[in-house]
Amino acid sequence: MESLDNIQEAFLTIGTEKFTEVVDFYRQFLGQDPNPYNPTKYAEFRIQGFRLAIFYPKSDHKAEFSQVGGSAFSLCLAVKDLDSAIAHLQNLGYSPTTEIQTSSHGREIYVYDPAHNRLILYQPD
Repeated sequence: MESLDNIQEAFLTIGTEKFTEVVDFYRQFLGQDPNPYNPTKYAEFRIQGFRLAIFYPKSDHKAEFSQVGGSAFSLCLAVKDLDSAIAHLQNLGYSPTTEIQTSSHGREIYVYDPAHNRLILYQPD
């Protein structure tokens, strides 16, 4: 199997017309300000070496990002204490959409950001 060996970095981007709401959600959820940050089109967060970028789509690309309903992606975040993570989300006004589930890798819940992207928070066994 051949591989693309010249990749230097990978990160997740969210394209959304709900730019301000989504940036505010991640700002509050992660407890950090985005950097770099352009309040009309781009915000970037760093989480343990991982980059999460949020952007406002250009006018000729908006249809691509006007998804209604389900998630565009699932962002999995391992947390030390699932119960405190749930309490933090509820304080922000976002309740999990599932009960705590037990899976092969630990306890987990799902919650959705303002652009309907799914976050899976789990506490490893």
